[in-house]
Amino acid sequence: MKKDYYSKRKSEISPLKEAIDEMLKAYKIKGKVNETTVIESWERIMGKPIAARTTDLKFKYKKLYVTLNSAPLRQELAMSKSKMIELLNREFSEKVVEDIIFL
Repeated sequence: MKKDYYSKRKSEISPLKEAIDEMLKAYKIKGKVNETTVIESWERIMGKPIAARTTDLKFKYKKLYVTLNSAPLRQELAMSKSKMIELLNREFSEKVVEDIIFL
């Protein structure tokens, strides 16, 4: 049994980032980690003025639900939704967000 375990391991050395990505994929939690990271990075990515008017962020099925306390800001962000999606996905170098719903 031990021989079987060691034969599955990679023999070459890989960078830490790749090793962590492989582990997240193996445990099937990469998507959840990305969702949590998007929510945690919201203020840094979108800026303090938008983050100050954001009351809640939720993720479900690659859709980001953003609750805002300003109707004019909600309307303005809705018009630039595709740019926001591109900005968020570029930050993570993969398609983490497919749609943004403003509430």
